[in-house]
Parts: sequence; structure tokens; C-alpha cells
Amino acid sequence: MMRPNSVALLILLIATCVLAQNSGTANGVVRGELFTLDANGSRAIVPSAKISLDGAVHIEATSDSEGRFTLDAVPPGSYAITAQAPGMTAQQSLTVTAGSVSEMTLEMKIQAVVQSATVRANSDSPDAREASGINTIHESAIRNMPNVDERWQTLLPLVPGVVRGLNGLINMKGARASQNGSLINNADVTDPATGASTINIPIDVVSSVQVFSTPYDPEYGKFTGAVANVETRIGDFNRFRMSFQNFLPRLRRVDGSIMGIAEATPRVTVSFPIVKDRVALTQSFEYRYERDLVDSLPPQQAWTRSESFNSYTQLDFNISQKQTATASFAVFPQKSDYDGLNTFTPQASTPNLHERGFQGYLQDRYVTNAGDLLTSQVSFTRFDTDVLPNSDSPYELLVETTEGGFFNRQKRDTTRTEWDEVFRSHPYRFLGTHEVSGGIDFAHSSYEGWQTFLAVQIVGIAGYPLESIDFGLPSAFSVDQNEIAWFAGDKWTVSRRLTFDLGLRFDHDSVADSVSAAPRAGFVLALTRDNRTVLKGGTGFFYDRVPLDLPAFRYLPSRSLHMLGSQGEVLSSTQYSNVIPDGLRNPRSEVWNIEVDRELRNDLLIRAGYLQRNTVQEYFLNPISSGPTGDLSLSDHGSDRYKELQISGRYQFHDSVLNASFVHSHAFGDLNDFNQFFGNDPQAVIQPNQRGHLAFDAPNRVLASGEIAVPWKLTLAPVLDIHSGFPYSQINQYREFVGPRNDLRFPRFVSTDAQIWREIHLPRTDKHARIGFGAFNVFNHPNYRDVQADIDSARYGEYFNGVGRIFHGKFVLEF
Repeated sequence: MMRPNSVALLILLIATCVLAQNSGTANGVVRGELFTLDANGSRAIVPSAKISLDGAVHIEATSDSEGRFTLDAVPPGSYAITAQAPGMTAQQSLTVTAGSVSEMTLEMKIQAVVQSATVRANSDSPDAREASGINTIHESAIRNMPNVDERWQTLLPLVPGVVRGLNGLINMKGARASQNGSLINNADVTDPATGASTINIPIDVVSSVQVFSTPYDPEYGKFTGAVANVETRIGDFNRFRMSFQNFLPRLRRVDGSIMGIAEATPRVTVSFPIVKDRVALTQSFEYRYERDLVDSLPPQQAWTRSESFNSYTQLDFNISQKQTATASFAVFPQKSDYDGLNTFTPQASTPNLHERGFQGYLQDRYVTNAGDLLTSQVSFTRFDTDVLPNSDSPYELLVETTEGGFFNRQKRDTTRTEWDEVFRSHPYRFLGTHEVSGGIDFAHSSYEGWQTFLAVQIVGIAGYPLESIDFGLPSAFSVDQNEIAWFAGDKWTVSRRLTFDLGLRFDHDSVADSVSAAPRAGFVLALTRDNRTVLKGGTGFFYDRVPLDLPAFRYLPSRSLHMLGSQGEVLSSTQYSNVIPDGLRNPRSEVWNIEVDRELRNDLLIRAGYLQRNTVQEYFLNPISSGPTGDLSLSDHGSDRYKELQISGRYQFHDSVLNASFVHSHAFGDLNDFNQFFGNDPQAVIQPNQRGHLAFDAPNRVLASGEIAVPWKLTLAPVLDIHSGFPYSQINQYREFVGPRNDLRFPRFVSTDAQIWREIHLPRTDKHARIGFGAFNVFNHPNYRDVQADIDSARYGEYFNGVGRIFHGKFVLEF
């Protein structure tokens, strides 16, 4: 049964939709045909081009195999229509009148620089050529949707099957953060040591974010989960643009009194031509100072603190009609004090996490006379991490809390240099239409660092130590990795109703010293002549890289466990050595999916799909002892599996859109993930590995969102997210697991967020502003993050550290 708050929200959404519909007027239709002229002046059609209509509303479509397109339900007004295909573009203005059909033809000309169109989130119709498993967060969603910290990563949970775990990390399609790929403009931005995403760029420069759950294009590799690719905005070649926002800080209240600043996140972004129509510059600066509350701790010790500065510089070049280029430079230093603060770990026992990084990037795009596209890019990324304790006192794990300074100190300096060449052919005919692609990728990564571990004691409910853990001498290490990949693919359009995506990728990793072959195949089949019912699916193999902290494991300090008596005497000891018994292999996932898209009418789309992924050769830690000696084994015999059934729908009316989805999923695998014990926030106690529900497993999830044009020129964007609570394990005072691991669950997660804003013109200027506010967890549902799972505690089973209601004002100055 639905809660009263949920019913009230549903009634509010329906009422808002009715108001928005009642304010509409009669619409028109736009129809057109795309063509281009070859070197001989002959006219040729342009199939599968992206069509964008910009004006009173934003609509996107795709031309069919004959180069034709239709845009229905277009409100009257003046518009600019843009058509984009690889290496070609066309633009034209038009006026739509009520009840009329506007006919046009557009000539596509070679022009590799393509401006990103502003479109409504998830407004696509079923595409008889686009592969399955692709979700796009468009520019309108980036602008409109509630975003508590205004980072692009925070928008990823708008995609069904993507959740934020209790540790704050994003888990896409049942995979750990380290198993997923992270790209910015197709350049890898993961940490070579841990495999997790590293780079932060201001959200103002982000044009769109695509999540590929089944990327059958062989260009994508070096992951076993999903991949997120961020596309940045192209600079303005014709005029100066600027935006400035968040210049007022949010104050921090403690016990009813103002105690400094809780948050200050000013951002400024400019874009302007250096040489008109030739060179454009985009520059964005962002400073972030944030404090987050753990309400279950004493008020004066209940806050984390983070400070960062993100700078992104991009130069776009129109070298000629056939050649363009983009160069960018990003800097992203960050300090997080009291990292991992929670109910049972006070400030003094947490580490400070200091990160520094920068990335340089250059991409060149060249279009041949025949329409083939060659993309060359090179990038260099440096990412350094320091983990620093807040106290030098001995580290003690008690039943109710933690005392002393953090037990781990580490320094990691990593770099990655990467070079890519990708070729995509123009369509040519042979038993249908073929678009062939191929390429090569080379990357060199390095990891230099040192780690030291201090003694740890486990203290029982009676107040005396039960166990102590000692570590060997500090260690330093250096690891290098060379990777090379080559791939080929073919998008084979057999007919306007059937398309295959075929690909083969080979990866060589010097750490694993092996070559991995990864074939893939996807298909798209229109089940009806009108393309309103589309069947999509495919299968493929995906290989992950070996993160460099794994080969460094054997050089880390060893550990010794001592069982203690009530007087502190040593009852038994076991010394563990770090071993990799079977060498290192690249993890491999086997994926298949099937989905059906049905457009019931022009404004209503429903989808049903199933995804399954089995991953093998995953790594986990397992302590194995025999008397006074033992091995801490890093095994590559781990595996996990993910199953997902998704049912979703999209309803678009006038210039508004509503999305809703239900996902039933299952994420299960080995639980002793390496990064739990040797990552940014390592755990001291390593118990034997078990298999169970992964920490971010949420079997049932309902997600609803919308972008709604309401009266008085307001835009309302609500989000309702309800999912099963995440799993956790019982322990005893020895920190041993009791019963099956991850067999219990937190209470159900329920969050209702909303943002509403309006664009206003400032008097006596040509400037305008967007003003509004956002509300997060509107109904103040207690979404807990901590639980007392120790069965020896008097507070066993109690939940703590909920996320309360938050309000944010919004004022953006633009000109």
C-alpha cells in the first residue's frame, strides 16, 4: 500500500499535469527531408541524422532510411531546426502555425563542429537503429532536475538501475564503482590504482551524460559493469556568454545558533569566440566548501568538512570545413576532513582524504570527401591521493564507538597517458547499409606510493582488549602497466526495420600478460511497419583492466593477529603474509539483454526489458591460517551476477515530460572486495570471504520524475525514489560475522525531491536570470545510513544518521 505522503504527491503531479494541459493551444506538424551533394553535384539522402527543434519547446527526432523526418505536436511559434550527422550539419529557421503542416528540405554540408542541441530529458521515440541499453541525461535534465550538490554524478540515479550506496558511491547496473567505466568526451578518467572515477568538472560545462549498460560498440572496453560518458558543451563561436550562480553561502545552524558557513559553492562560466567562427574558449571555475551533518553525534563533533576547486578550460577549433579540434585542461584538487564520519566513528578516529589531479586532453576530427570520420585523441591524467589520520593515539575498535587515531597512512601518485585512433566510415551499400568502424587504443599507467599501518585493538563489551592486530614495516612500491586494444565493428542496416551491431575487440594488459578477445553482437528489429514496436537485444563479452593496487598488494605490510586474555596476555598468534596464489587475470563479464519498446501514441512510450550479467575472475581477499602462520590471499576466483527486470514509461505532453519505472533486480557475489581493506577508507579487520547480496543490492525500486511546464512560466521538476533497504551483516564483539552475511536490510528508502524555477528578464538590461528553489526529502523520511549490528550491544538493531529535509535556493545570472 502507498503511504499517504506518496498518494498526496501523486495527486499533486496529476493536478499539475491537468493544469499544464489546459494551458495548451492547437499545434502544428513539421515534415522534412535531408540530402547532401556529392563531389559530382549529385543529390544523396542522409539517413539516421539527429533532428533538433529549438524554440518554445525542444524536440528531437531521427531521420529514417529515406532521409525523412516528422515532428508532431509542435506549438505555434518561431523555431530553429538543426540536423546533425557524422561530419555534416544543417540549420534553418521556420515558423509553425496552429493546425498546419510545415514542409521543408535541408541540405547537409560538411561541418565537423556540431553544436549540442537542448532537448527534453528522455524524449526519444523508439529508434529502429539505436542499440539497447542506452540512457541519456540530456541538457534539460541537467538544468531542471533537483540536484542537492550540483554535480553531474548526482544525476546518474535518475537512470533506472543506478543507485547511490550507503558509502556515497554510484553503483551502475549492479556493479561496484571500481567495475564501471567513467569517460569524459570518450577519455578515460578512472584512477589507475583503484579503478574508481576521479575527475570532477563543473556541471555548467556538461552537455549530456550517457549511461551504457550494454555497450555493444567495440570501442568501449576496460570495464565489466556499465559505463558513463560525459559530453561537454562546445564553445560559442559567435558571441559572449556568461553565467554566475551560488554566490550566497548557506549558513550552518548548531543548537539553534548560527555557527559559520555550511556550504559555499560559487560557480562562474564564460564562453566566447577568440577568432569568430574559428576558435572558441570555454572557461568554468567552481569553488566548493561543504559541511555535512551526522545527527547521531554530539553537535560540536557531528560535521564533516570538504573543500575543493574545479577548473575546466576548453578550446574548440574550426580548422576547416573538414577538420575540427578540441583541447581541454581540467584541475580538481580536493580535501575531505573527517572522511567516513559516522555514528560509531567520531572525528578523531577518521582520516583526512586529500586528492589532487589534473587532465590535459586533445582531440582532432577529420572528415574525408567521402564522409568518413577519423578521430584522434590523446590525454594525460595525474591523480594523487593522501590518507592522513587526525590523531596519533592507538586505534581501538569498541562495541559502541571507535577511539584513537586512524590506523592507516598512505600516499598514492598515479598517472595515465592514453592515445586513441578511431575510424568511422560513411554508409555504403552491400546487402543493406554498412557503417564500418575500427580503431586502436594505447595507454600507459603508473602507480607509485607507500603505506604504513599502525596497531589496532578490538575491545569487548567488558572494556578489555580481545584481539590486537600488528603490522609489518612501512612499504614503498612502484608499478607500471601498458595496455593496447584494437577493435572493429559494423552497424549493418539490413532494412529500415532490422539493424545489427557487430563488433570484436582485443585487449592486451601487461600486468596480466594476456590477450583477451571480446566479441559482441546486438540487434534492433522493428516488429511493426510504423516502427512503433521495436525489439532490441544482444550479447557480448567485456574485460576489465587490472587496477594497479592489486599487483602492489604483495608489497604491502604483513599483519599478525593476537588473541588476548582478560589480563592482556597473548593466547595465540597468527602471522599472515600477502600472497597472490594464482597470478593476475583480467576480470570478464558475460552480458545479454532483451527489451521491447512500444510507442502507444506519439506522446506515450512504454518499455520492458531484461538484463543479465555474470562476472568471473573477480578479486577478493581471504585470510587462510594454519597454526601460527597464514596467508592473506588475493584470489581471482571471485564472481558476481546481476539480474534486472525493468518496466518503464514516458509520457510527453506539450513541452512537459513524465517518466516512471519499476526495476526488480538481484546483485549477488563475493563480499571481500579489495578496496574495502586497502582503498581510501580501509577497514582493519578482515574476516573470511563469503558470498551474499552485494552492499548496494536494492531488489525493488520505483522511480518517477518529470519536467513540467506549469502556469506563470514556471518549470517544476519532481523526483520520487523508493527502493528496498540496502543489506548489512550481524557481528559480535570480536568483529566476527554472525550468520549469513548481508542477510538483514535497512528500512525502505523513500525520497521525494523537487525543484521549481522561472526565468526572468532583468529590467533595463539584456541579461536574464533563473530563480527558484529545491527541496530534498520533502516529507522528511528517515533514510538511515548507520545501524548498530553488534549483537553484544544494548542498542543492537537501532538505526542512526538519517538524512533530513533540505531546502536550497537557486539564483543563476546569465547573459
